[in-house]
Amino acid sequence: MTKRDYDGPVLEIDKLSISFFTRLREIPAVMDFSVAVAPGEAVGLVGESGCGKSTVALGVMRDLGVNGAIVGGTIKFKGRDMAEMNETELRDIRGNEIAMIYQEPMASLNPAMRIGNQLMEVPMLHEDASKEDAYALALQVVTDVKLPDPKRILDSYPHQLSGGQQQRIVIAMALMSKPALLILDEPTTALDVTVEAGIVELVKELGVKYGTSMLFISHNLGLILDTCDRICVMYSGEAVERGSIEKVFDEMRHPYTEALFRSIPLPGADKNTHPLVAIPGNFPLPHERPQGCNFGPRCDYYEEGRCDQSEVFMAAVGGDEAHVSRCLRVDEIDWDAPIEVGKQTEKAKPGKVVLKMDHLKKYYEVAANALFGGGETRVVKANETLSFEARESETLAIVGESGCGKSTFAKVLMGLETATDGKIYLGDEEIQDTPIEERETATISSVQMVFQNPFDTLNPSMTVGRQIIRALEIFGIGGTDAERKARMLTLLDLVKLPRAFADRMPRQLSGGQKQRVGIARAFAGDARIVVADEPVSALDVSVQAAVTDLLMEIQRENKTTLLFISHDLSIVRYLSDRVMVMYLGHVVELGTTDQVFAPPYHPYTEALLSAVPIADTSVEKKHIVLEGDVPSAMNPPPGCPFQTRCRWKDQVPGGLCDTKVPPVRTLEGNHKVKCHLSDEALATMEPVIKIAAE
Repeated sequence: MTKRDYDGPVLEIDKLSISFFTRLREIPAVMDFSVAVAPGEAVGLVGESGCGKSTVALGVMRDLGVNGAIVGGTIKFKGRDMAEMNETELRDIRGNEIAMIYQEPMASLNPAMRIGNQLMEVPMLHEDASKEDAYALALQVVTDVKLPDPKRILDSYPHQLSGGQQQRIVIAMALMSKPALLILDEPTTALDVTVEAGIVELVKELGVKYGTSMLFISHNLGLILDTCDRICVMYSGEAVERGSIEKVFDEMRHPYTEALFRSIPLPGADKNTHPLVAIPGNFPLPHERPQGCNFGPRCDYYEEGRCDQSEVFMAAVGGDEAHVSRCLRVDEIDWDAPIEVGKQTEKAKPGKVVLKMDHLKKYYEVAANALFGGGETRVVKANETLSFEARESETLAIVGESGCGKSTFAKVLMGLETATDGKIYLGDEEIQDTPIEERETATISSVQMVFQNPFDTLNPSMTVGRQIIRALEIFGIGGTDAERKARMLTLLDLVKLPRAFADRMPRQLSGGQKQRVGIARAFAGDARIVVADEPVSALDVSVQAAVTDLLMEIQRENKTTLLFISHDLSIVRYLSDRVMVMYLGHVVELGTTDQVFAPPYHPYTEALLSAVPIADTSVEKKHIVLEGDVPSAMNPPPGCPFQTRCRWKDQVPGGLCDTKVPPVRTLEGNHKVKCHLSDEALATMEPVIKIAAE
């Protein structure tokens, strides 16, 4: 049978159960899981971390390690039960008929081999292709995945490519043998939204071109809406709802699916009048699952004596076999009832200016040959004349792609670096030239940071309580150990963690709980300014809602100024008062959230908005995909920093964009834009995101 002869489902998983075996017990990771993928179809697999999505993918690839095993059900590929295949047959299918793309591209690339040789291996191994044919095919797929100068790329090593380019190479490698099934496991999580938009566009195009079926694993519902035909929602090892994208998004029929959608910021959500609703409780550990319905303890519709009695099975919704749900009460719940709005709060009034940056510059000098030194010295212009101010009780979001200078500016503010030029005023104090070791304790405690990855910020050998007390000792808060302990317990209350957590080690906490400890530590010294650097991007959507809500609540109580660094414009729109858009070290747009999210935009902001995946079928988006990557800060383009990727450049006469850095213009309402476009051209801009009328 050739690759394209079979006309039934390419992948058919039926009542699959997978367990991992430890010395103590059997841990069921996936139970009673069924899904089918038709030829040319893309199916999305959605759920929180630990729900079993990747375990299903590894089960299909037969890559469960020594302690993992399929303990029930079947996986059929093109009608054949994979359990009956021998090792030779499985090896023949892997990489040839079924290919997998992982979250981290460098996990699939050999750092010591040129890209061309890595790509050529695939047809040479699987199809006995000659070296010449393999090279021609490698050149073709690198062109297909829209990489610039394919011959140079084939001659490069992985470290010479950006993250987005590496991921495109991994996709090219997966497509080399024209597989019947492509499994994508969170392939864009580590990428910028603009790069993500390009990768998603590419995957859709290539799926059509090669007729490849796809199993797309993600926790991003907007991404699934953009890429898939059908969706399967997982919770705690089980599929809880399955159906077409339209059915599940518009007529969801499982409480968990509904709870997921309530915890993500959709257009129109507002932190004061329509706060996000976090899912109560915690995800159950595999060996501590409740009796009956797994979601029962966290469900709004839970009925004691019924939902906690026996195992719950998938059943058709309203007689529609294509839409199924694992809920006993699916026909009794009023799914159209309006969402109960959480407690509404008044918008905090921004107070006095607590932070002011005036023409801040940060340059780094690096040797042209950074590895061995020597050669001419080059200058990296990480921040270029940043000017803005932030007020008490205000949330200022700083957005932009990797390499735009967001984190560099945060380092200068924190005192981890000193400024090259310009001023930073913290209240009346100038701090741009004072490194952190020379700053006064009061200055350090008043500017604190919440980091992106909660796993890296806690000392694994210290209890939670000790880590918070240590911060209090450094800040000189509390005269005695008893006072500091009382303050530590109050801080745990503040971030809504049980006081018993003071004696726990970080390894005993989930990602969301660790991030709460990080927040408690940041607020230990009554910080006036908190720099939150992507504080929720490493967390599940349901946990994101709780952590975001927590930050807002603490901000209201403490009148803190929050500088929220992010590339997720959905969360930015939801919680920020003002937005600053950065590109290649420059502030290209600065205004209130309403100003920045409505035309006229800076052309870069327009492209950023278009790239954001939105989990709402009623939203229409203008389609703009940015070509190329952010240029190097060591070798920025002349003139406007954005001119190499701008779709509006032709509207500016006289080649001005190529030669002159645009001045900062002030539009109506103190809305600042750094662009050469005329007022007439800006007036023709249309909204990128439109919500369709009901």
